[in-house]
Amino acid sequence: MLRTPRLILRQWKEEDFAPFAAMSADPDVMRFFPKPLLREESDDLAARLAARITERGWGLWACELIATNEFIGFVGLSIPRWQSFFTPCVEIGWRLARRHWGNGYAPEAARAAVTYGFKTLALKEMVSFTTTQNQNSIRVMQKLGMSYEGEFNHPELPDGHPLQRHVLYRLKREDFIP
Repeated sequence: MLRTPRLILRQWKEEDFAPFAAMSADPDVMRFFPKPLLREESDDLAARLAARITERGWGLWACELIATNEFIGFVGLSIPRWQSFFTPCVEIGWRLARRHWGNGYAPEAARAAVTYGFKTLALKEMVSFTTTQNQNSIRVMQKLGMSYEGEFNHPELPDGHPLQRHVLYRLKREDFIP
């Protein structure tokens, strides 16, 4: 479990699945993903994320707002399963419920995950990526001090898909300011 002044990053609980499903079905939240998720797809994803944390001790943690004990999304570290010029790697990722956007939660939680990655896991670098259209996530990457590395076509999206083109940002341990 990781803690920031306002957030807890923790293992998933059964009671997270319903709000996660609502978030994953929200077209605004899923705007930069191939499609909103059905309840079964969302539950399967949450179960896989929880299993990865159990296996490794880290992953894309459930993000809880301390003031209300409310599940607000996920933030953490993952290893992409597909191949590209920058893999294998560890990715910093996040997805928050729409009503929690604009409060600085994503960079606050991501900074805690990055600190964990560098200090506890002794990673030398981490990456983050998103579709070129996702300016909010790009701003989070910049707030973390990540450097723009260029663009690539996401290998899991078909040629011509409107979200296929992605930006890649990288953060090296020596450049990170906790």
